[in-house]
Amino acid sequence: MASNGSDRGGLLTAGGILSILGGTLEVIGGGIIVVLTTSIRMLLRLALLPSHPGDWFERIIPIIPTWLLIVGVPLIVLGILAIIGGVSAVRRKSFGLSLAGAICALPSVILGILAVIFVSVGRREFVAED
Repeated sequence: MASNGSDRGGLLTAGGILSILGGTLEVIGGGIIVVLTTSIRMLLRLALLPSHPGDWFERIIPIIPTWLLIVGVPLIVLGILAIIGGVSAVRRKSFGLSLAGAICALPSVILGILAVIFVSVGRREFVAED
């Protein structure tokens, strides 16, 4: 790696960027899940359920969107935390926050694993600036 006069390595920056990318994918995926779930719920309540009173359809189908919301909302929260941690890693502010953000990027498997490895290896860059 060419030196430009600073002791900044590329691993920590790469880990931060991977964490930001993983968090962005999580926010987008969680947002899609939440939007589709609420759309399905509204469709079922407004259009389909009044025409099938007393059916199994009325009791079973509304449960499915609830489970999707249980998955989608935490995915959005983890994505936001991963983005915040990635920004912290790129700025070299807090190792703990950067590592927590990389861990929150783990649902996007490959990006999250690489982010955790790169942020952990780049820990010395935080210590050098303190």
